[in-house]
Amino acid sequence: MKKRVAGTIRGIAAAVPAALFVAAAGTALHRQTVQFSGVEVFWGVAAALLLLASVQLWLAAWSRSIVPTAVAGVVGYAVVGVLSSAGPDKQLVLGDAVGNVWVFGICAVTLVMLVAASRLRITSPVAAAVEAEPLSRR
Repeated sequence: MKKRVAGTIRGIAAAVPAALFVAAAGTALHRQTVQFSGVEVFWGVAAALLLLASVQLWLAAWSRSIVPTAVAGVVGYAVVGVLSSAGPDKQLVLGDAVGNVWVFGICAVTLVMLVAASRLRITSPVAAAVEAEPLSRR
């Protein structure tokens, strides 16, 4: 099996539990607030989306493929969708502004991370050394 295919399969296998963790942790985190001069600031939704972005970027760099980034985004969005579609007494993600930023922010962050990961130059150290010093003609 080629290294790139093995890295992609390994990345997908790691992306699913990572996405489950991010969806659960982000859902728990997205409603956190702090009071500044009587104004309620929702810092948890920004922290949850930052957690998602960092995990997606780590998956792309670790597996040397952008496929795990997409898988993490799709699985995370699906899990949060299930958590937000429960009955009225069991919803973990409400349909207010903060809940909508968390749910739809997953899509936006995933698209941004797909673009960022596709622009990364992920090469092996040997290929980087050969590219830096081309072979001389004798």
